[in-house]
Amino acid sequence: MTKTWFITGASSGLGLEMTQRLLAQGDTVVATTRRSGALIELEQQYRERLDVIPLDLLQPDSTALAVEGAFQRHGRIDVVVSNAGYGLFGAAEELTNDQIERQIATNLTGCIHLIRAALPRLRQQGGGRVVQISSEGGQIAYPGFSLYHATKWGIEGFVESVAQEVAPFGIDFIIAEPGPTATNFGANLVYATPMEAYDQTPADAVRRAIGDGSFEIKGDAARTVDAIISAAESTKPPLRLALGSTAYASISQALSTRLTALEAQRELAYSADRQAS
Repeated sequence: MTKTWFITGASSGLGLEMTQRLLAQGDTVVATTRRSGALIELEQQYRERLDVIPLDLLQPDSTALAVEGAFQRHGRIDVVVSNAGYGLFGAAEELTNDQIERQIATNLTGCIHLIRAALPRLRQQGGGRVVQISSEGGQIAYPGFSLYHATKWGIEGFVESVAQEVAPFGIDFIIAEPGPTATNFGANLVYATPMEAYDQTPADAVRRAIGDGSFEIKGDAARTVDAIISAAESTKPPLRLALGSTAYASISQALSTRLTALEAQRELAYSADRQAS
């Protein structure tokens, strides 16, 4: 049974890969992009099933209009994929105010506005599914990616809360958490101007690893997208979907470390309770 998908950031990376695969399997895609003409070849090939619309997540009003227009034109949208975003690299004090604000506005508040715009329509149609593309960086942290992690940890908390709010309406969420994947993420990475004070520090080590290609990238974009589509089409998808061996290993280690630290604080935690009179 074919479905209609709404995908942000559809002109590159995982968004483009997903758009191509869904169209090839016979589904309809509403693809959003900030660049006019970015999907012209696909538009020519799939005239009846590809609806390309301009969307800038930095403008909440235009996001709401784009979502509403898509529902009006297609009647029903089965899956909303919140995929648009980019990476910002630099030690926290290397970042400019503008870089910080744009990263949060794109990766966090932009996604929040998109999801909020879709919820009334999904609720009215009796349900649907929202896929939020996060990353392993929504549960772990690398030095130098502090603001990127702030947005990914933030959107994961938002989604986990909203998923509980809208579950009675038949709306499911999936948080996809790919590890380092062979896309154009690295090519689109925004860098802060390095400070000499951070030479030979952990942030500098990551910067150099990215620059010289030694930062290992194991994830395959096509396989990652296949796994996301499969989960989105399943009867009962998981809330979180770790993708790639790097993501699995790093998230597992981070959760184990946090749980061990928490268990060591049990007595202290309980001591903060009010005492019975």
